[in-house]
Amino acid sequence: MRTLYRNLWIGIIILIVLSPLGLFLPELLKAGGAWGEWGTDELKEMLGYVPKRLEKLSELWHSPFPDYTLGGWTEGLKGYASYIISGFLGVLAVVVVSILLGKALSKNDHS
Repeated sequence: MRTLYRNLWIGIIILIVLSPLGLFLPELLKAGGAWGEWGTDELKEMLGYVPKRLEKLSELWHSPFPDYTLGGWTEGLKGYASYIISGFLGVLAVVVVSILLGKALSKNDHS
């Protein structure tokens, strides 16, 4: 079981380190933005309008790291480092929430 977890973490770390490919491959291939990551401005450009409920929902949440950037690091190596750090922080947040949720749910099972 220990080997399984080690391999899982190695795979996750490799994916995080490779995540900057999502920055420069679409640009290199002239593919535009990532599918499904459109903001209301991109939707308006593509569709000619933004559905009213979607526009309302877009104001509900604002990312702590817009465009996966930290402290204005957007260009060159700093941009790629920012993207990787954002990936680590995202994975860390999911892991912490999953562990806490798992512990909370397992306490309920034993009572």
